[in-house]
Amino acid sequence: MRVVIAEDSALLRDGLVQLLELRGVEVAAAVGDPETLMTAVAEHAPDVAVLDIRLPPTQTDEGVRAALRLRAENPGIGVLLFSQYVETTYAARLLTDPAGFGYLLKERVTDIGEFVGALERIAAGGTALDPEVVAQLFGATRRSTALDTLTPREREVLSLMAEGRTNHAIATAFTVTERAVEKHIANIFTKLDLPPSQSGHRRVLAVLKYLEGARA
Repeated sequence: MRVVIAEDSALLRDGLVQLLELRGVEVAAAVGDPETLMTAVAEHAPDVAVLDIRLPPTQTDEGVRAALRLRAENPGIGVLLFSQYVETTYAARLLTDPAGFGYLLKERVTDIGEFVGALERIAAGGTALDPEVVAQLFGATRRSTALDTLTPREREVLSLMAEGRTNHAIATAFTVTERAVEKHIANIFTKLDLPPSQSGHRRVLAVLKYLEGARA
């Protein structure tokens, strides 16, 4: 797996590079601003780009705007926003298609193995969303939707799916069997009107419905 990093703090940038390389991740470039990031992406064609939200020159939302540009120009590259902050204006737009997208908060990442696992999910077209990010981005009152037909446990399962958890990880979180999780997910697909298809993207579509419904 090849990644590029955009982080303006040299100390954090170098530390992240060392930690990832120790885990066998190839860091093709580590830069400090959005324009250099775009150049690095064009040169190295990474699997995932990792961006801080606040980058030069204004230290406000350059990172998330760069992520939008990156997704538009390079749709096959995964994007992970990795920041101390939850930015709501642009980040919600990134979630109109959650495949290959992640948003994690720096202070809540305590295990580098889990971080690498999140990168791998994103590179494979999955998602990796911190539950705090989901709560802040989509905490507004929702309209009545198909989501309202889900049971509390089914909503909990769907919430963990939105974070990018596997069936095994969900089963572990709830101390149930994977078979029980599979039944919950099958019910979710039925209630959200997501029949089987050759594309095999029902899991992503279910997450998208969850995020859209929570944002509404």
